[in-house]
Amino acid sequence: MRVALGVQYDGSAFRGWQTQQAGVRTVQSCLEQALTQVAHHPVRLICAGRTDAGVHGAGQVVHFDTTAVRSTRAWVLGGNANLPEDVSLIWACETPDDFHARFSALARRYRYLIFNHACRSALWRQRATWCYQPLDAARMQEAGQWLAGEHDFSSFRAAECQARHPIREIRELTVQRRGDGVVLDIEANAFLHHMVRNIAGVLMAIGMGDRPTEWAREVLERRDRTQAGVTAAAAGLYLAKVRYPERFGLPETTPVMPDFSG
Repeated sequence: MRVALGVQYDGSAFRGWQTQQAGVRTVQSCLEQALTQVAHHPVRLICAGRTDAGVHGAGQVVHFDTTAVRSTRAWVLGGNANLPEDVSLIWACETPDDFHARFSALARRYRYLIFNHACRSALWRQRATWCYQPLDAARMQEAGQWLAGEHDFSSFRAAECQARHPIREIRELTVQRRGDGVVLDIEANAFLHHMVRNIAGVLMAIGMGDRPTEWAREVLERRDRTQAGVTAAAAGLYLAKVRYPERFGLPETTPVMPDFSG
């Protein structure tokens, strides 16, 4: 039996998603240990997108194969009973054998939060990046549209990125001011390592007035990571949602996302 799960986690105290050497706390290792207790056999997980240290998951999706017979409710409640407070299962679903959390995904959506205030916030400390200089969200929105569509995103990939090619398609990119914050939402068929954080870094420089809006296009066309400026902090990044073909029957859930509203 193949089972898919919806996962949420606060990435602040994790060294990322992927299991590493013994003693390193990762989301994958915590989940596998918890689900192994429910299945009574070792569980190995495949995720929709591996997140870095400090990055949060609001709509992560994983799958695993099992010989254990459990209800979907048992997977969720049993898993949560064995998980720490900063990780939670939100749904479970039996899937066809050809479902794959990573390769079956049609699109992934990320949200990047910027707390934009002269004084740092204790409450948003690990939930958003802090920028004390005023940001012009309209300029950031305008600049971001240069990145929409299918492009070579070499300028926005990390040096250690293991993707076979840098071609990705951004299907939606929006930047909005909400209260004391700026919210960047971006959806693409797939992402390169650090791609969202590097885009956020470029748009923040434009929003502060350090660069013109056309700089986003110039960076994209140069296909050179050294021309793209700083990588924005991990704390503001959330894997918001993963989209799959309807035939797999995964639950239609919209994760609750922080956005500075109110």
